[in-house]
Amino acid sequence: MYTIGIAGGTCSGKTTLTAALEKRFADEGVRTVSVHLDRFFKNPTPTTIAPYTGIEYPEHNHPDSFKLDEFYKAIDDAKASDADVVIVEGILVLWLEEARKRLDLRVFIDLPSDERLYRRIVRFMRDRGQTLDEVATRYLDTVKYRYDEFVEPSRWYADLLFNGSAKPETSAGILCGYVKSLS
Repeated sequence: MYTIGIAGGTCSGKTTLTAALEKRFADEGVRTVSVHLDRFFKNPTPTTIAPYTGIEYPEHNHPDSFKLDEFYKAIDDAKASDADVVIVEGILVLWLEEARKRLDLRVFIDLPSDERLYRRIVRFMRDRGQTLDEVATRYLDTVKYRYDEFVEPSRWYADLLFNGSAKPETSAGILCGYVKSLS
C-alpha cells in the first residue's frame, strides 16, 4: 500500500494528473483508489467576505469549508482496502497536517496564476454558465487570496513539484515508475 497526495492551486491540473495516474496504474495492473477533497464540502457551504471588495461568496478554499473528519476517514478506509495505491487529491491536501501524516509521497503541481485563472475562466464559463466578469472577480476577490494564504505555503511540504503545463501522462509515468521501483 502506497499513498500519494496531490495538491496545487485551482485548475492547476490535480484532477487531470489523478486521472492519468489511475489510467497508468490500471494499464500496469496496479489497483488504485482515489479520494478527492472536493467531495467533502460542508452543506451548507460556509461563506466568506472578500477582504478587499467586501462581497460575500461561498467559501470553497478554506479548511473550515470541509468535513475533515469524513475526509480523513475516507483516506483511512481507502488505505485499508485492497488497493495497491491510494491517491489523495485537493487544494489543501498538503496544508492539512492530518492528511500529510497519511501520505507516503507528497506532490505539488505548480502553475503560474495567469494560466490557472485562464483555465478557471474557461471551465466555469463552460460548465457553470458564469460570465467572464463573475469568474475573474471571484478569483481575484477570494480564490487568489486563499491560494496565497494556504495553498502556496503548502508547497514546502511537497517531496516533488510538477509543472502543471506539462503533459499529465509524463508526470504520471514518473510517479508510476517511482512507486513500482519501491516494490
